[in-house]
Amino acid sequence: MVPAEVPDAEAEPDGLEDRLRRFVTIWSRAIFPATATSLTRPEFEQHLLPLARSLRDALHDRIFDATPAHGVGAALVGAHCTDPDALARSLGVVDAYLVLYCGEAADAAGELAADELRARCARLQATFAAGFAQALRERTLAEQEAIARSALAARGAAEDALHATEARFRAVFEGAAIGIGIADLDGRVLEVNDTLTRMFGGLEHHVRSRNVSEWVHPDDAPQVWRMYKELIRGERDNFRTEKPFFRNDGTVLWTNLTVSLLRDVDGVPQYQLALLEDTTERRLLTLRLRYEATHDALTGLPNRTLFFERLEKALAPARETPKDAAKDAAKAGTKDEANSGTKEAGPAPAPRPAARFGLCYLDLDGFKAINDSLGHSAGDRMLVEVADRLQSCATAPGEMVARLGGDEFVALTTGPDTQREVGELAARILGALATPISLDGREFTVRGSIGIVEGKAGESTAAEVLRSADITMYRAKSAGGNRFEHADAEADARAITRHGLTTSLPTALERGEFFIEYQPLVHLADGTVHGAEALVRWSHPTHGVLGPDRFIPLAEHTGLIVPLGRWVLEQSVLQARAWQEELAAGTFAGPVRINVNLSPAQLHHPGLVADTVEVLERIGLPPGSLCLEVTESALIGADEDLLKPLRQLAEMGVDIALDDFGTGYSNLANLRRLPVSVLKLDRSFTQGMQQHPADPVDLKIVEGIVSLAHGLELGVTVEGVETGAQAEHLRRLGCDTAQGWYYARPGPPEMLHTLSMADAV
Repeated sequence: MVPAEVPDAEAEPDGLEDRLRRFVTIWSRAIFPATATSLTRPEFEQHLLPLARSLRDALHDRIFDATPAHGVGAALVGAHCTDPDALARSLGVVDAYLVLYCGEAADAAGELAADELRARCARLQATFAAGFAQALRERTLAEQEAIARSALAARGAAEDALHATEARFRAVFEGAAIGIGIADLDGRVLEVNDTLTRMFGGLEHHVRSRNVSEWVHPDDAPQVWRMYKELIRGERDNFRTEKPFFRNDGTVLWTNLTVSLLRDVDGVPQYQLALLEDTTERRLLTLRLRYEATHDALTGLPNRTLFFERLEKALAPARETPKDAAKDAAKAGTKDEANSGTKEAGPAPAPRPAARFGLCYLDLDGFKAINDSLGHSAGDRMLVEVADRLQSCATAPGEMVARLGGDEFVALTTGPDTQREVGELAARILGALATPISLDGREFTVRGSIGIVEGKAGESTAAEVLRSADITMYRAKSAGGNRFEHADAEADARAITRHGLTTSLPTALERGEFFIEYQPLVHLADGTVHGAEALVRWSHPTHGVLGPDRFIPLAEHTGLIVPLGRWVLEQSVLQARAWQEELAAGTFAGPVRINVNLSPAQLHHPGLVADTVEVLERIGLPPGSLCLEVTESALIGADEDLLKPLRQLAEMGVDIALDDFGTGYSNLANLRRLPVSVLKLDRSFTQGMQQHPADPVDLKIVEGIVSLAHGLELGVTVEGVETGAQAEHLRRLGCDTAQGWYYARPGPPEMLHTLSMADAV
């Protein structure tokens, strides 16, 4: 029986050893063809494994020490990896894969950031190269010593070996794909390879004759020369940074620079080794991509991304530095405690002006018509011209213009006096747009609507400011356009609420948030309940119960009015059917009719007739028990196509009531061709009848309407009856039915049950 394998106490955590072996495999593949070893490929990988583990351990050490990499470079030479490509390929593998495959353990421990791992890797590479170079040099010296001891026996062979060793070392130095330079501790450049010479313009004497200290560039990071001085003093072994250089022709060379200190066997600094990777093209590409990512491709203006960066910076609250505080204290005459009573303090300094901002949000009026009539190419040319004009309006310090997309632009101004400047900026923009733009031989006058938001920095976020500006811009547009409006907190709140209701409407019907209240329709002759009008309500989870005036316009705008109207019709017909069943059982004295409102959008819906018939037939309510109310304004100028569904419903027996009669043009002659059976007078006609004596003008008007309606065989219902005086006047004038708070407020169906039974008694 084979005993179970005992896990090694020194075994790596799950997965780490596998990642290390993959790194070794990559390293082996890179340098094995360039080795002069007699080992097989698998044997060579086993030889590299402890070297890789040494690099990984050095990468993870809590107190970083790059010395093990020196030994790895020397061990590589010891394994006969002295071919010119061995060093370059090894450095490339360490740079590309050491952190990738061996950095996970440090990350998991949560001790090292990615930037620190890369910095350590760079130092390991430099030390690796130094160890390789030193070992190669020591190997050469050892070979020379051996040659000297056996000079008489094998001088020729020793000279050949020495020449080969020097050739390999030179090949490593000169054949590297990165620039390599060696200088003494005074900064004099002693040796450079061809790659570095080409990087600086191709003239070797222009490089070798220079001193390292002459390569100062205005864009050098502040710590570059501090780290260089520390390296020369022997306080650090290497450093890595991004550094620009001036070439001889004045152009700039950007590099990733790694500088390592070379010491003698006693550890005394001797030389400095610089490795330079040319990153100029990569940097230019990055800058180009950054520009394209932050600027509009059509107009060249800053885009939404860059504008938000600038806006967030402008909105950031100003922070007083300790130096500023000290200056303010000095101006105020602040004294220490020892001198506090000897002299009066000076006057307090004037407060710093608060940082402010002003934003103009511009949307072109009628731009879609230009796109539709002349095409998008002409529209693009117009946008370019508009962008140029806007840019000419924002040239002062602290001002910028950006394009958010489509025909929407923003202009931003910052400073202590933006309360005045932002209005002037908006006026300049409208003035610049007033000059006609010529497109395809035609001149077009561009108009725009501007929403202005101005305030102190630190009080709002960028998203809040832009939302307020957008809302204000639409307020300017709804006021006629070609103007600017200033933001108003209350108007913003109403618009935000309106938007919230609009977005929550679609799911409100699914969640059952709507309900119906019923207001009785009363016979004026005897006071009995004739029917009821169904009035939909929204039980909003945040805003409470909302009346139809709050959400019906939004439902019409979004198209939800059709499914909502069908739901109201179905629920109302169900309730009317229930009342009829109670009436037949003798438990209910009325009403038996139900009035349901139709919106203009429902009148245009092709399924109006079919939906109404389906609901009536499925529930079993006679058509004569349903009255559909349509506002007078919806039927003004209506053609036969619009009236056709109403005629079909009227022919079936459904009553059609003309709601809010008198609020429109009240074209009485038009009543003859409308398929209506009831006129509902608007409450404005009865306001003068709330008390005795009644307004004689109102009495005459209502009397005339009632006479005309009865002459056309139309019933008359009056809305908004609030007093007994009104009810009495309307009864005497011959009105048929009425509704209003005098009889009952809208309520649940049980309330009408109570009213009808009281009438029966």
